[in-house]
Amino acid sequence: MSAESTSAAEISLAGDFTTPTQSDWEKEVLKVLNRRRPEGKELSIEQAYKRLTGHTVDGITIKPLYTAEDGVEELGYPGIAPFTRGTTVRTGEMDAWHVCPLHEDPDADGTRRAILNDLERGATAVWLRVDPDAIALDDVATVLTDVLLDLAPIHVSSRTDQMAAAKAVLAVLDGDTVENAKMSGSLGIDPIGFAAQQGTTPDLSVLAEAMDIAKPFPGIRPIVVDAGIFHNAGAGDVAELAYAIGTGVEYVRALVDAGHSVDEAFDAILFRVSATADQFMTIARLRALRTLWSRIGEVLEVTAAKRGAVQHAVTSLRQITRDDAYINVLRATIAAFAASAGGAETQTVLPLDAAIGLPNEPSRRIARNVSILLAEESNVGRVNDPAGGSWYVESLTRQLSEQAWELFGTLDEAGFAAALADGTVKTQLDELNEARRKLLSTRKLPITGVSMFPDHTQELPQREPRPEAPELAGLVPVRDSSIFEDLRDRSDAAREAGNAPKVLLACLGARRDFGGREGFTSNLYHVAGIDTVLAEGTTPDDFARQLTESGTTIAVLCSSAKQYAKHGFAVAQALRNAGAQEVRIAGQLKELGGEDTDGLIAGNVFDGMDVVDLLTTTLDKLEA
Repeated sequence: MSAESTSAAEISLAGDFTTPTQSDWEKEVLKVLNRRRPEGKELSIEQAYKRLTGHTVDGITIKPLYTAEDGVEELGYPGIAPFTRGTTVRTGEMDAWHVCPLHEDPDADGTRRAILNDLERGATAVWLRVDPDAIALDDVATVLTDVLLDLAPIHVSSRTDQMAAAKAVLAVLDGDTVENAKMSGSLGIDPIGFAAQQGTTPDLSVLAEAMDIAKPFPGIRPIVVDAGIFHNAGAGDVAELAYAIGTGVEYVRALVDAGHSVDEAFDAILFRVSATADQFMTIARLRALRTLWSRIGEVLEVTAAKRGAVQHAVTSLRQITRDDAYINVLRATIAAFAASAGGAETQTVLPLDAAIGLPNEPSRRIARNVSILLAEESNVGRVNDPAGGSWYVESLTRQLSEQAWELFGTLDEAGFAAALADGTVKTQLDELNEARRKLLSTRKLPITGVSMFPDHTQELPQREPRPEAPELAGLVPVRDSSIFEDLRDRSDAAREAGNAPKVLLACLGARRDFGGREGFTSNLYHVAGIDTVLAEGTTPDDFARQLTESGTTIAVLCSSAKQYAKHGFAVAQALRNAGAQEVRIAGQLKELGGEDTDGLIAGNVFDGMDVVDLLTTTLDKLEA
């Protein structure tokens, strides 16, 4: 048979292999998990599944294996109710979503140039934040001077005066020669989100006014449900979904009470959602939001074609790190891919230095090009719901929908606005933040470059500081990495004062004995910016001398169980006699081969420990 006549159907790359079954997979799993377990103590497959099953901070189950039973019987289609697979049908054009950079630099002329630069180099929309610490109200017209308003949708938001910001943008649009019907975007009126930030009671009466001022502009959505506010304050995927639809339902009710139809209410709302580096969860959450919003529309008898939740996805500020900031490019790329695959109509990628200060031009360019690369080089925008049908993604979508609907139901009894005002939402966020903090502290939720594999000598990129923001009394944004960055700040301050914190690593034996644990322990202490001094020797006195020379009073033994059993206690005693106030062991205490009757060992260093507690205690003892 010639190569030309061979069809794809006749080629079977796996033809020489038997098809594995689930039972085959289970046998291999048990081989791995039981490899070092004593006879009679082996795990059953049920125990293995339980051990390999994980749970997110808000209760979503992550299974080790997915089968057809986890999928859906009817997949549905993009562009039609229930819109799980997207509100529109992508036709293969590159503009599958709007690339919408955020602008919040108070320098009006600089922002005007940055907007023009973005639009000339691939951006297709503009998002302005109008606040005392961002773009001034009087500068809105200036920053939009060069924008072709019939081509680029304009989005605006404010933490301090949403209506004034909306009117400032509308004044620019109204004064332009372009027909109003050709303009699009959103006005950012979100009274519940505003109250959440301010710590006040939501005033839903502004919704009717928002509808009135937007009436001359049919392509502009006056109302935004900004679920990102809750995400950045600690909400998990379930809570973010529940709060989003809870807020949306409140807005629909208020608009209907003001005399608008349910169709008009649905047409007026844009959902602003987070996109995180957990790509599959982000994809599923965007799909679940459309499913839930369509269900609400069905109950309210909204016209089927209008039930789709239009979404503006923004990469997570909570996941942006200050330290090792360039890794944020990788996080943003994963998050933007997830937003693309999840079907977001508009995307904002926050610059890598967003947690340091005002972004510079190169970091803005990288952020902008992340979305463009996905659309034009990776061709993600040519595919409708690429994750649809995946047993894993469909399972996540279903779980998120069901759990978010249940939480929404409890909050909707009195109304989401009431749940926000009476502190119910704050309590839920506090619980989620505490649960997440435990995962972060034990590095079960790792942050690359910060809690794992840090470069503790790296200097922060220099950026222009952000202006002082007005103090708000509501929900406080949190970044996951802040608990580790606080430790780094303590070490840096001590180093500048001439008291650089350090820990001696007493490495017993040859490198083959201590190499692995020395590397692990060094990385652990570097998380807090603590220097590690490598000490090697053949006698306990060698280590005692090096402790004295190092100027530290904390040491960690690093080696194998064999070396610990032979020399561990003797070296620990020598270190104590030389002035060590704390000696730990990397590994398990039982590896010392006997009881520590003299209390020489303060504890151990191991994977899964609370590193924040250890590092905080270490800095305290070193008086950093």
